[in-house]
Amino acid sequence: MKTALAIAAAIRSGETTALAECDAAIARIEAGDGAINAVIIRDFDRARDQARAVDARVAAGDMAGVLLGVPMTVKESFNVAGLATCWGFSDHADFIASEDAVAVQRLKAAGAVILGKTNIPVALADLQTNNPVYGRTRNPLNPDRVPGGSSGGAAAALASGYVPIEIGSDIGGSIRIPAAFCGMWGHKPTYNALLSFGHNFPRTEGCGVALNVIGPMARDPDDLEALFSVMGGDALARPAPRGPGDWRLLLLDPTPHVPVQQSIRDAIEATGKAFEAAGATVDRQSDLLPDIAAQTGNYMRMLLTAMSRGAPPPDGGPATTLQGWFGLIDAQAKCRRDWGRLFGAYDAVIAPIWGTTAYRHDDTPLAQRMLDIDGTAYPAGMQMALPGLATFPMLPATSVRIGTDPDGLPIGVQVIADYNRDWTAIAVARAAHDLMRS
Repeated sequence: MKTALAIAAAIRSGETTALAECDAAIARIEAGDGAINAVIIRDFDRARDQARAVDARVAAGDMAGVLLGVPMTVKESFNVAGLATCWGFSDHADFIASEDAVAVQRLKAAGAVILGKTNIPVALADLQTNNPVYGRTRNPLNPDRVPGGSSGGAAAALASGYVPIEIGSDIGGSIRIPAAFCGMWGHKPTYNALLSFGHNFPRTEGCGVALNVIGPMARDPDDLEALFSVMGGDALARPAPRGPGDWRLLLLDPTPHVPVQQSIRDAIEATGKAFEAAGATVDRQSDLLPDIAAQTGNYMRMLLTAMSRGAPPPDGGPATTLQGWFGLIDAQAKCRRDWGRLFGAYDAVIAPIWGTTAYRHDDTPLAQRMLDIDGTAYPAGMQMALPGLATFPMLPATSVRIGTDPDGLPIGVQVIADYNRDWTAIAVARAAHDLMRS
């Protein structure tokens, strides 16, 4: 399918119309989504009205909007006026949002046509996508495998070719992991770089969850950049253009503390060698790397406290006290400074985002779930250290495909950059993708 930018250009030139592109996307969803179940709220009539309004503007000579007439979907957890927002909870299935989330407002202002909403796990709290309201979403590349979560429906809609762009959210890898499992692009921005108002628990006016960010997802890197700009990323500084040989990179291999599939480790090493061949500085270890074990412990305590809003954990342990919460904030500040020192020596870190490629559907609770990694079973919870690499210190990270595993599934990794250096993460990810594709 055409990229988002190509669709907008074709509409401006008169080669096509917003309504024709809208109808084509609707036809793709209606033809293919019965088996995938990615687009679980369909707002096709209003989408056609939006498209007709775009065409009327174009006919009047108004060509404004980076995403002029581009059909897209959004993650279910974003409020869209007139549509349900339930986060997978049966108790909230009847909640209808009265206004658009800020991100959705920006999309519409840029000319995007919103077709509907994509599936999520309950409370956005799993790395696969299944809930009692909308059911299970399957990975289009292999329906026996998960598409990731919590932005699993978003990634599946992209991988199915229904739409060229999507928006998701990420607190524990919820943009990066689905993008990796489905072979798509995803960017977790620096914390608070983008306004997340309207992405809150249903029937609340919440300020959002600590650590959580919203961000762009796309089939194409140019589209990812354009969407990030529309969402507010233009406020961040861009690096000067560089070739692949101009970067200073650190490859992070977390084994044996966090087991990682050998094909993923091999792909990261091959990427490093490709950068070296292009002239880049590539290290495999550094004394500047923060204490990852300590960081992971603090991250998990903050994550669980934020997700439960301070309630005692289900295992019966004590709730985090206010003094303990401030201690976590202090640890987070130190962790961010420690990573800042590392980024004085490196432009980016390339690391796994999860220890496997897309795994088989498994409704065992995440805390008890096991993963098969090269023939050995490991607790899935160990893997949370990997998304936490960027989440706890509030750093930007871009998910990018760099290879294919022996089962034919995409290998995606994360490129982490310094605070507010989102465009650097995206640029290095693009270079990695291009080197491994050539």
